[in-house]
Amino acid sequence: MSWKVTVRHGPRVGREKFGSLDDAIDEARRRIEEIQRDGGLPAISAFRKHTPDQRVAARIEVSGPGLIRSPEGGIDVMGDGSVIAYTGAIRKETIRADSLDQALEGLREGLQPASEQ
Repeated sequence: MSWKVTVRHGPRVGREKFGSLDDAIDEARRRIEEIQRDGGLPAISAFRKHTPDQRVAARIEVSGPGLIRSPEGGIDVMGDGSVIAYTGAIRKETIRADSLDQALEGLREGLQPASEQ
């Protein structure tokens, strides 16, 4: 049973495998905090103004074992440093959270197999 963490930050994409969901979530936290320390994104104008809170600085995706219907979700780190957690890959459902801790816990609950909840 392996979990995969994919980090998309700018033009770079990195993937790592982990033996447990807890290890994958811990790595996601480490990477999110690292990206937040790097600083935010500026506002840009392209047809309309996009403020830092509207721009995705990085996406950290966590996917579970299996080929079909494996649990998937992740966290978007926005240009202002805030985070938006979600479950799903094609139809993403936002996880309401006021902090990184709440976002990661919501992601953990959303990805945990039903037999372990």
